[in-house]
Amino acid sequence: MISAVVMPRPDAPLELRTFDRPELEPGAVLLQTLGSEVCGTDAHLWKGQLAGVPYPIIPGHVSVGRVAELGPGAPARDVSGAPLEVGRVVTFLDVYGTCGRCWYCTVGHATTRCPSRKVYGVTLSADDGLFGGWADHIHLKPGVHVVPLPDGLDWRAFLAGGCGMPTALHAVTLGEIAFGDTVLVQGAGPVGLCAAVLAQLRGAGQVIVIDGSEVRLDAATRFGADLVLDITATTADERLAAVREATGGRGADVTVEATGVPAAVPEGMRLTRDAGRYVVVGQYTNAGDATFNPHLDLNQKHLEVRGCWGSDVGHLYRSVQVMARYRRQFPWTDLISGEYDLGAAQQALEDVAAHRVVKAIIVP
Repeated sequence: MISAVVMPRPDAPLELRTFDRPELEPGAVLLQTLGSEVCGTDAHLWKGQLAGVPYPIIPGHVSVGRVAELGPGAPARDVSGAPLEVGRVVTFLDVYGTCGRCWYCTVGHATTRCPSRKVYGVTLSADDGLFGGWADHIHLKPGVHVVPLPDGLDWRAFLAGGCGMPTALHAVTLGEIAFGDTVLVQGAGPVGLCAAVLAQLRGAGQVIVIDGSEVRLDAATRFGADLVLDITATTADERLAAVREATGGRGADVTVEATGVPAAVPEGMRLTRDAGRYVVVGQYTNAGDATFNPHLDLNQKHLEVRGCWGSDVGHLYRSVQVMARYRRQFPWTDLISGEYDLGAAQQALEDVAAHRVVKAIIVP
């Protein structure tokens, strides 16, 4: 029997259930779970803030595991085309089942908008199988994109970035950060911290991070932020003054919003210089409305605003390579401030929802 944490419905206590070992199809993979992240998305799921979720679910959409069993026939292959072998440590793209034929897949190159897409730990029901990471084992269906972890990259180090790293990589790519740019990051959760790191790797001359959590601002400083601003100790006007003082009166060249708070969006627009770029990545769920002045905040500023929702297999693959290459420069595992077994998943979820930890992982 296999143990897994189940979220039966929003606002209900998590449950530890047992499942039969699945019978694998040709091309399928059974992973023995090494670890799975506890993401802000899991807190949103618990609060019922995402539509179309087929509760009950097994949470955990970004995970690492060791290949325990392969389906019959020709073995599944990783994203480079190499056949998978039992014992290999891998991660996988949580998005599964994109059709490859619709307009978004073929013309728009935006597979995150494919109407057929399913997501492990989010839109696959526990009634249908082991399709989430908070479990002893994970059933990877045929066609799931599998990415092996390079030798030397500890799986905990990868999970320290988790889904935050490929999402941040997508965001900073859209931001087109240039050498010497001042980059402002709103929010020092996993996405924001990864964005701050990637901004440095793209040549940013200065990185400013805004948050309201002391533990997260401390992490931002340790990971290279030049200036941190605490929203609990400053007003919006004081933050604007501080950013302008640090940028010769102009504002940030590129701002990345990674808060999930709608009110952060108009503030971020005002913290960005004229003709700058503003990337909104934190509004994954519908948390409410925000008001801005389209003349003063957008048109007159010649501000370029770009929305960023999730990531694809290319972002995941590149994230793994970046984290492996810079593992000595950035001690990723230092970001993990909470490690929980399956029986403590409820506490992990509550700690993440309350921002008591920088990064939490489930280790079966």
